[in-house]
Amino acid sequence: MPNEQSGPAAGIGARLRRRRRALHLTLKDVADRTGLTEGYLSQVERDQVNASVRTLQRICDVLKLTVGGLFEQSGSETSPVLRFRDARGMSFGEGATKIKLTPGSFDHLEVLLGHFAPGGSTGVEPYTHGASEELLLVLSGQVDVWVRERHHRLSALDSVHYLGSDPHRVAESTGTQEARVLWAMAPPTY
Repeated sequence: MPNEQSGPAAGIGARLRRRRRALHLTLKDVADRTGLTEGYLSQVERDQVNASVRTLQRICDVLKLTVGGLFEQSGSETSPVLRFRDARGMSFGEGATKIKLTPGSFDHLEVLLGHFAPGGSTGVEPYTHGASEELLLVLSGQVDVWVRERHHRLSALDSVHYLGSDPHRVAESTGTQEARVLWAMAPPTY
């Protein structure tokens, strides 16, 4: 068993358990993927031991969390309001950005706002991420969406749903206008 510190960090175990359950994973599933025992993982989830950073990294890799994210919301009340100016964004693909609209403490739902420059896309190749259910809603503009081998052209207020494990790709259709989309995923994968 890894070298552990004494005095568990309050709330970390409960956060890990909520996330594991949101992903429909058993303790055995996580144990098999991390090389840790079910008993040890149970103790971590019940805040009976304080896992080392390396152990938390192994668990978080399986649960698609960051170690830092475990501590962001721990032990403090948060506002139900997330200001757009405070939302975290990232560039991805080609001429595309995503802004996360849900707090990191959400274990069952994630909402992202996507912006595609004219001709922008999620990338040349389709991609997958987790087994979450996903809904893509076009807010403005027009996009082409490929899920597995199927192609869909969507305009404002059209939507498509699929699994994150299905190879998919999104691209602005016209090459001359911007497009905005909203992704909703359950459970979160980013």
